[in-house]
Amino acid sequence: MKDFKNLTTEEYNKLLQFPAYISLLAANVDGYLDDAEKDAAAELTHIKTFSGDPLLVKFFEDVEVGFQEQMMNLNSKLPIERDQREMAIKDKLSKLENTLTLLDEKYAKALHKSMKSFKEHVSQAHHNVLVDFLFPIPIKGLSY
Repeated sequence: MKDFKNLTTEEYNKLLQFPAYISLLAANVDGYLDDAEKDAAAELTHIKTFSGDPLLVKFFEDVEVGFQEQMMNLNSKLPIERDQREMAIKDKLSKLENTLTLLDEKYAKALHKSMKSFKEHVSQAHHNVLVDFLFPIPIKGLSY
């Protein structure tokens, strides 16, 4: 079975950046990472250590260590312009996808599913239930 133990230390450390890059991609809708998005990503990282896929618990325990600092460090190395940021993030994610091919399929699938939840969670960092209640039909500029 190919699990995370089959990765080199360098490959595993790069893979630990996956949640940060996914969070940065989700936050890039408005061109920058704000405090709500940063907090949402950190919160989900912590939650995944005890309520995520059992295959990934140790992985998320490792991700959680210094997560916000790492995310801010990665963020500071990205271009400022939104489209260039998006291209740079997608390039990093593409390289991380290559590392996923070294894992057993069930680990890769679990990680993909988890990263999808990261993207959705960070994307909803500014979600307001009251706005949804008052305006159930999406209105550009108000509810999205």
